[in-house]
Amino acid sequence: MFLLVLTFFGLSLGYSQTDTRLYDIIAEVSSQRIEKDITTLANFGTRHTLSDTISNTRGIGAARRWIKKEFETISKDCNDCLEVFFQKDLVKAGENNRITKDVWVVNVVAIQKGTKYPNRFIIMSGDIDSRISDPNNYTDDAPGANDNASGMAGTLEAARVLSNYTFENSIIYLGLSGEEQGLFGGKGFAEYAKQNGMEIIGIFNNDMIGNTTGVDGVESNRYFRIFSEPVPPTETDRERNARRFYGGEVDGISRQLARYVYTTTKTYMPEMNPMMIYRLDRFGRGGHHRPFNDAGFAGIRIMEAHENYTQQHQDIRMENGIEYGDKLKFVNFEYAKKLTAVNAINLARLAWAPPAPKNVSIGGIVEPSAKLKWDKVDGAKGYIIYWRDTTSPTWDYSRYVGDVSEFTLEGIVIDNFFFGVASVSKDGHESVVVFPNSIMR
Repeated sequence: MFLLVLTFFGLSLGYSQTDTRLYDIIAEVSSQRIEKDITTLANFGTRHTLSDTISNTRGIGAARRWIKKEFETISKDCNDCLEVFFQKDLVKAGENNRITKDVWVVNVVAIQKGTKYPNRFIIMSGDIDSRISDPNNYTDDAPGANDNASGMAGTLEAARVLSNYTFENSIIYLGLSGEEQGLFGGKGFAEYAKQNGMEIIGIFNNDMIGNTTGVDGVESNRYFRIFSEPVPPTETDRERNARRFYGGEVDGISRQLARYVYTTTKTYMPEMNPMMIYRLDRFGRGGHHRPFNDAGFAGIRIMEAHENYTQQHQDIRMENGIEYGDKLKFVNFEYAKKLTAVNAINLARLAWAPPAPKNVSIGGIVEPSAKLKWDKVDGAKGYIIYWRDTTSPTWDYSRYVGDVSEFTLEGIVIDNFFFGVASVSKDGHESVVVFPNSIMR
């Protein structure tokens, strides 16, 4: 572990710049285990939300029971470190045109409780369900190898690796159902989290992390996309009006979570190239982070950079020389391993990090320097001020200011930059950056 020491005003303020455990986590992710899990999930034939729930070999019932059993096995191996259970909601026929009969939408939940902040949760999710061309066809084969056995297998693998570590914050490994029928699983669990007073740091929704060859012929195993909405839909009129005068149109909680993943990845996995997409999701399409966003939680979608639409939501067939269908043969397991590792190190950093400061004020109007003030948080070794050009997508400049609650950046004119503050642990694990939410005059 390398120690970085910074000196301000004659005071020596030290914290670890990197945590070598994160490199261990990357190395521990197994493409062989991911391949085995994707194969098992695809071999259930179909995992359509309305499919068979009685069979032990076919349908979504068999799939979710198998996932629960896998989480329980992982828990047994770590001395019962996971709380594993089903969370379900009844969706009535006619809720939309894809719900043709009453159905229990059942999520599989595995919670690794934090030692210091057990009610603060960072979530990694994958979707259990699958579909083919007709979204209401719940009997024919829909292997869903990439969409989304890959995301579910990645979530299981992250649980296997991270269950060997102890964290201050809690981690939830989450298998969501009902995605293809209307994002019902995510909606149900977001409501469950609110009802139980859970403090959600954020959710990493993994939906298709196994394809490297796009429908346009482009092939790459080093790029991936992070989708995030600009600001929460739950913001108040006052917050919306403040954005008009002070900025923050692209600085909502989900966008900060996306920047966090970008920075962590570039630091610990520099061979990977995260692409921050300034959009809630793909154009005209949706994913299971959206219900969490709707509830006011930070949430992003992590997925492959190059999609192949001949392998998504397609009946299995050969047509005009093109092989259609979401089959195992099209999944790149090494690439799925890489994106699983991206998730795992970000889960770990956030689970080891202190809480983010809730109240951050900024001042410096018609002054030559920017001033920031924040409430201290429990467990922080110190704080880092970040700033960037107003047109930059990433936090490009930073200063560690130690264990203080306010600081003036001399010579930095407030008009020309955006600013934020993060708390940092003694091991160098940072919270998500908090954009100023009040003005000092």
